[in-house]
Amino acid sequence: MAFMRDNSQAGEKDIAKAFGLKGALLLQLADMLQELREEALLPVKRVVKRAAKTAKKAELPPICVLEIVARDKDGLLLARPFAADTAKSANKKSRGRPKPAIEPASSIMIAVLPGARAPAAGIGSRVLAKIFPAKGEDKKTAPYQGRIIRILAAQPAAILAIVRQNGQNQFYLEPTDRKQAELRLDPQAAAQVQSGDLVWAEPQSGKYGAQARFAIIKQHLGSAALEKALSSIALYSHNIPAEFPPEVLAEAQKATRQKLSGKRQDWRHIPFITIDPASAKDHDDAVFAKADMDSSNKGGHILLIAIADVAAYVLPGSAMDKEARRRGNSVYFPDRVVPMLPEEISNNLCSLRAGEDRPALAAEITISAKGRIIRHKFHRVLIQSRAGLSYEQAQAAIDGSEDNETAPLLEPVLRPLWAAWHSLQQARHNRQPLELDLPERKIILDENGRVADIRTITRLDAHRLIEEFMIAANIAAAETLQAQHRPLLFRIHDSPSPTKQESLREFLRIIGIKLANGAAVTPEKFNHILAQAAGRDYQALVNQLVLRSQAQAEYSPVNIGHFGLRLRHYAHFTSPIRRYADLVLHRSLISALHLGKDGITAAQEAELAEVAAEISATERRASLAERDTNDRLLAHYLSNHIGAQFSGRINGVARAGLFITLDKTGADGKVNLASLKTGSEQGEYYHFDEAHFALIGEHSGKGFQLGDNVEVRLLAVQKAAGSLRFAMLSPPRKLPFTGKSFHKAARGKKPPRAAGRPHKYR
Repeated sequence: MAFMRDNSQAGEKDIAKAFGLKGALLLQLADMLQELREEALLPVKRVVKRAAKTAKKAELPPICVLEIVARDKDGLLLARPFAADTAKSANKKSRGRPKPAIEPASSIMIAVLPGARAPAAGIGSRVLAKIFPAKGEDKKTAPYQGRIIRILAAQPAAILAIVRQNGQNQFYLEPTDRKQAELRLDPQAAAQVQSGDLVWAEPQSGKYGAQARFAIIKQHLGSAALEKALSSIALYSHNIPAEFPPEVLAEAQKATRQKLSGKRQDWRHIPFITIDPASAKDHDDAVFAKADMDSSNKGGHILLIAIADVAAYVLPGSAMDKEARRRGNSVYFPDRVVPMLPEEISNNLCSLRAGEDRPALAAEITISAKGRIIRHKFHRVLIQSRAGLSYEQAQAAIDGSEDNETAPLLEPVLRPLWAAWHSLQQARHNRQPLELDLPERKIILDENGRVADIRTITRLDAHRLIEEFMIAANIAAAETLQAQHRPLLFRIHDSPSPTKQESLREFLRIIGIKLANGAAVTPEKFNHILAQAAGRDYQALVNQLVLRSQAQAEYSPVNIGHFGLRLRHYAHFTSPIRRYADLVLHRSLISALHLGKDGITAAQEAELAEVAAEISATERRASLAERDTNDRLLAHYLSNHIGAQFSGRINGVARAGLFITLDKTGADGKVNLASLKTGSEQGEYYHFDEAHFALIGEHSGKGFQLGDNVEVRLLAVQKAAGSLRFAMLSPPRKLPFTGKSFHKAARGKKPPRAAGRPHKYR
């Protein structure tokens, strides 16, 4: 029934094809469908009639096999009906009669629509899909659209690669995926490309003999040597749209002439300020605080948090709204930002620029002297920010180094903000959320887009202030909608799974830190572990492993609370310019509080579960793309240092070798097990001791363990994939347990993720 609900135009044969039913199973299917009709669960002949009608109109079966052949400029997959499938369908229809003079079905282009639960497919994949005619502006991309039902056994999926040329003038392909091996280029295709071109290619196994791995070019994407090429690789490989469709840009331009509707309170007399990174162009939030003069709330404060009113310009169901939902969020690379909304909206109309009137949705929150939220309400307002400060600027002013911009703001604006933050800090301390201490590195590029430096960002009180103000606003938004009994998108974070807890517990036991077995874990218990590791050699590793043990935060209309922040009700409200979840929440508040006619619709409320799944997926996609780009930038930077020695730490141990994180740059690479054997005395053989997260020499009993500080030499760099390979320079050390313990490693027990990086838990 689920298949039939999702594929309302499917006929009996289409259902049989989708589930691979043959022989006697076909008769059982017919009987089952008839029973459903008799029980009024399925209209009589509804499926067959609609299927026939659609097939006649589209000249394609409503469900057919597609071969994905390309991507458009926005990253959307394009496909054609698989030749064998369409030929078979045509033969059945013609039955010897003359064929009409129409375009062959096998030449019809079909846009493959993304979906939250759709299987992942790429160029070269063959899929079973539901087909239907495109409507409106979608016809410009392709006359038909398809939704993937399942991926079939198919030709090798295409790979993203850069064309290279060796000293013998032979062309080969360097894959952007570090798991892929190099491929030689089909001789006929070599004439069509140049060294440095970025292409989609398809491996051709066995075409030129069993030993040679060749590939043919499926799609040419331009030069990888151009500016922003490394982030472009991430966009292509993760199917992230970079360019906005013309209708979206036209709608954004039209918004500049749009008159704001609805009643707004005039808050332009309030001296709001924005505090952001120095490079920020989109300013979502502005803040102000003042002492509460109510005698019953002595020492309390009133926080005013104004958030860009994106809902006033991006209306439900509009072209901009559909595109924002498709993107889910903005994506941030060192060399550029791929925004969720066109720049006319994100960097201009909705950005809370200093000295310019801007619409906002504002939270007015009253807190006690100890930071407890007493009450809150929301207003639709018009504000004018007094200044756009950087974190460093605001912090310097509080520390006594004002400049011309911050000096007049110090007493009336900055000091009250800091006083309110100190109260919020007390509430945070009492709440005991998870307090991780992880270094944040920023890649600095030169004017040519190359890495000039890698800097560790110092976390300032100004960062913490804005974070606490935003958390307070997010809590207020969630509580308001809960009180109104309105559906909403929560930001949820589950507690760690038992498997991840056990993995962390095993490592902590080795370094003498106890995580009680069986007892319910809390952020406070994790904080106690982090406190025990503070100041020791393994402090950074323990912070990493605690983070890896956490579940990943996501969006859901079902509230389970937020484990990491230790909050019962939490939602994202403060960044509607760059997160679709926040825009949806704004609309929910507008409808619930009767703040305008541009709130959430009943149809959108009914889709909240689907939207939650989609934007949780796009958030993970963006995170992976950002990490991949950083890896490639670091690989390019380090490619000039092959042979150099680096200090690092073992952050993962596996049977195949050791995973190393370099101290200064944070770059990740691998020491292969084979190189350890070669470099050791008497050809020492290393066993993987799963119980102790170590590689141990069979003869010496010496080895390497998770968390060890080591010296390595950079041997090789795969720039396109962001992959590094090291040689171990540090000698193996005597480990405080027997070298034979690898025989006792518990089956099924997995160590912490070998080379994982932090994921988002907020």
